[in-house]
Amino acid sequence: MSTEPLTAERILEATEEVLRRHGPAKATVVDVARQLGVSHGSVYRHFRTKSALREAVTKRWLDRTTRELASIADDEPREAEATLRAWLAKLFEAKRRKAGDDPELFATYEVLLAENSTVVEEHITELVGQLAQIVHRGVECGRFAALGPDARMARAVFDATNRFHDPAYASQWLRPEIEADFTAVVDLVVHGLRAPRA
Repeated sequence: MSTEPLTAERILEATEEVLRRHGPAKATVVDVARQLGVSHGSVYRHFRTKSALREAVTKRWLDRTTRELASIADDEPREAEATLRAWLAKLFEAKRRKAGDDPELFATYEVLLAENSTVVEEHITELVGQLAQIVHRGVECGRFAALGPDARMARAVFDATNRFHDPAYASQWLRPEIEADFTAVVDLVVHGLRAPRA
């Protein structure tokens, strides 16, 4: 048995490792406890169910992407169009990297997405909120047209670029023409947002 104090963070780290080793279908709380050298009851004291543990580890994993993107959305000096392009490119790159480099955790994300998990919904809400911030700045400085409420415009941008961040399309992300397809869609979105010239 481990003598190190059992924390939620240690459990989440161990769960990530177990999910990478066994995948979401086969990983169990007993596997996590074994990895930590504790009883499975100790894990349940921190996370009441296997589902709660899986959601927590997915949230931790998704929060890394949210933080990366927030640093772009919060970059005030950058021009709105450049910020939007950089943010969309970073989202695509992050999702592609997760699908390719961390397939087991990506599979866990897909499972939660299919279950309509609140963790996934919160993640999407945060991402759309960041987009709304970018759109708002673009409208404020006159670069983007005010086509409706910022949140609605942001959701439209998110939905229009769905192919480049929704796990349902992950199999397409390795195709040779995907970069050109991404650029074409982003160009179209940006063009649609631009304020008309006087």
